[in-house]
Amino acid sequence: MNKTILLVEDNPDDEALTLRAIRKHMPHGIVVARDGAEALDYLFGTGRFAARDAMAHPLLVLLDLKLPKVNGLEVLRRMREDATTRPIPVIVFTSSTEEQDILDSYRLGANSYIRKPVDYGQFCNDMKQVMNYWLGVNQLPPQRNCASS
Repeated sequence: MNKTILLVEDNPDDEALTLRAIRKHMPHGIVVARDGAEALDYLFGTGRFAARDAMAHPLLVLLDLKLPKVNGLEVLRRMREDATTRPIPVIVFTSSTEEQDILDSYRLGANSYIRKPVDYGQFCNDMKQVMNYWLGVNQLPPQRNCASS
């Protein structure tokens, strides 16, 4: 089973903060995609990820919304349209406070919507809770059955 988390984040400061917070609490591998097109390439094994086994899905996707090339809502839409990526839990992790972004995220199939805290201590605490729940408490779907959904 793939033990990877896909972080989709274009802001270098938020990326560094998120990586530090995740690594502090969970020993999983982390792949970073810095725009929506790169995230889709990773998820579907295309572009520079063409050699990657596209059926080895990440355990979890942490998805920012305001991304270059392809925005986060479009990444989410494409993931949910495909039977192989549909079961992957997607946590929208963004600084957006727009009510429409929240509504659109859930309408498109987000499993959770979390606003990035400004305070580093709160950020680390939130990330610990997210990782503990999604990778510890929550029962993830078996990867071998993802395509049959």
